[in-house]
Amino acid sequence: MRAALIALALALPASGCGLQPIYAGGSSSPVAQGLAAVTVPAIPGRDGWLVRNALEERLSVAAPGGASASPAYRLDVRLDDSLEALGVLNDDTISRERRILRARFQLIDLASGEILLDATAGSDAGIDVVSSEYATIAAEQTALENLAKDVADRMVRRVSLTLRERAGATGE
Repeated sequence: MRAALIALALALPASGCGLQPIYAGGSSSPVAQGLAAVTVPAIPGRDGWLVRNALEERLSVAAPGGASASPAYRLDVRLDDSLEALGVLNDDTISRERRILRARFQLIDLASGEILLDATAGSDAGIDVVSSEYATIAAEQTALENLAKDVADRMVRRVSLTLRERAGATGE
């Protein structure tokens, strides 16, 4: 009972502020159907493969019943992956690196060719450079895998907001 009262008390202020769930309506909502209709062309490189797989995983979750909708949008992605030295010791050895993954992406309406969204997303991670070269390479690869997921999450969030705004403008 107490939990229900707390939930009600928290919901009341939010109801007047105009916030609404992005997936209101579940898999039949315009946003979920729009995400299911986004196709992602191949992105060059290992980082591109990781980002594309993460994007397709997140977009397929929105597909009702697991079926993919016919493509209505294309998400073009260009990546910039860099590794830079942060900590340099007295003997000029590197003790810390930062891996940076940035994406520039465009959501294109396939019917009209209109660019609905032109944005960037990025993330970075710190990596300790240790005496074992294998451990350092493994850490760099793990950082890239995690960054790919994070950047994909950010892109899908922006695409979702764009599709929600578009659905609101067309009255769907």
